[in-house]
Amino acid sequence: MRIAYALLLLSALLGSSLASFDPSDVERADGFGPLFNGKDLEGWKIRASKEENWIVDGGLLVCTGKGSGWVGTEKEYANFELLLQYRLPAAGNSGVYLRAPGEGWISRLGMEIQLLDDEHPKYAKLDFFQYTGALYHVVAPQQRASKPAGQWNDMSIRLDCRRLVVRLNGKQLQNTDLDACLKDPVIAKEHPGLTRTKGFIGLQNHHDRVEFRDLRVKALP
Repeated sequence: MRIAYALLLLSALLGSSLASFDPSDVERADGFGPLFNGKDLEGWKIRASKEENWIVDGGLLVCTGKGSGWVGTEKEYANFELLLQYRLPAAGNSGVYLRAPGEGWISRLGMEIQLLDDEHPKYAKLDFFQYTGALYHVVAPQQRASKPAGQWNDMSIRLDCRRLVVRLNGKQLQNTDLDACLKDPVIAKEHPGLTRTKGFIGLQNHHDRVEFRDLRVKALP
């Protein structure tokens, strides 16, 4: 009888704990907070693009593939870690902007991490710095890690002062010293954005439908 009572009490306590558990508590404990609320574009600003080119559909942040431009955070970030999931169509092309200014050629005046359907025949002859995970037009990814078109990819981007680390689906693609990149005079001239210390986080519209979800960010000291 005592055993039965103890099991009943334990079940009640566990049920109470599970009922009160909020997944966002884990995010707060880890220092990550949601960058996209899954309902609307609160906290984001559409830049160099039309409003209808970016929508919220079924809890996803979606680039409809019309036109070009990008959508960026309203807040600027300096040092941070960004987590996100993205899904590309066949031959899809997009990018994640880092420390971006509000306007201009962002992959040069800020920084871009390339998102691409790497294995599509259309991209068989691209330059080394144009595949997924590249610091676009500057540093090639260390390896290929993209899932086939139509599948979700998990990406993490850590930008801490002058160090950029990018991981995709558990594999490291970048571990880059930005100052080392600037030692190349051609890169230094073409990519002044490498010297920026803060800016907006953005998602690129490159004429393809791209879906994003689970965007979270943690500010670093």
